[in-house]
Amino acid sequence: MERRTFKTFGLFAAAAIITAFSACQNKDTKTTETKKTDSTAAVSAGEKIVFVNSDSLLTKYDYYKDLKVKFEGKSKSAQADMQAKTQAFQREVAQYQQTAGSLAADVRKATEERLGRKQQELQTYQQNAGGALQNEQAAENEKLYDKVAGYLKVYAKEKGYKMVLTYSKGNSAILFADESLDVTSEVIKGLNADYAKK
Repeated sequence: MERRTFKTFGLFAAAAIITAFSACQNKDTKTTETKKTDSTAAVSAGEKIVFVNSDSLLTKYDYYKDLKVKFEGKSKSAQADMQAKTQAFQREVAQYQQTAGSLAADVRKATEERLGRKQQELQTYQQNAGGALQNEQAAENEKLYDKVAGYLKVYAKEKGYKMVLTYSKGNSAILFADESLDVTSEVIKGLNADYAKK
């Protein structure tokens, strides 16, 4: 029987965090026309763009750490439950195989049909359990995205930033940025303070 493992929270949360940092300009502000020189938009010195290291955010944001622990526990519990059910089924099959030769043909047929149904039920249960966990993770992932994006919108407005980019090792469009533009520590501090209040 094919055995599937349950995904942990960290595999997809990183992608959502990375997405959360793009374009944090307040949606309610009026769009202003930017003067163009040689068909290129000129960004004034006051329109500062900063970035956040999403790798650091994922390891230091208390809300994410709590979610990770929560879903690692749920994943281990689901795996243990599935393993117990699988082993019980395998024992039942092994027991049948040992006695199959001494059983009447109609009893063998009925037992094999019952075991076949049980195997299908086990596979369905595994898929449903994995799907339910993934749906719950997706819902929490959405909350994580909303928390980070919501905080960054307020943060960027207060600081006068026009955009907050994200940097992640091996998955970033930023090849170089001055360290003075890195606001990761400040953002983590703010996010954790906000989470602690709630």
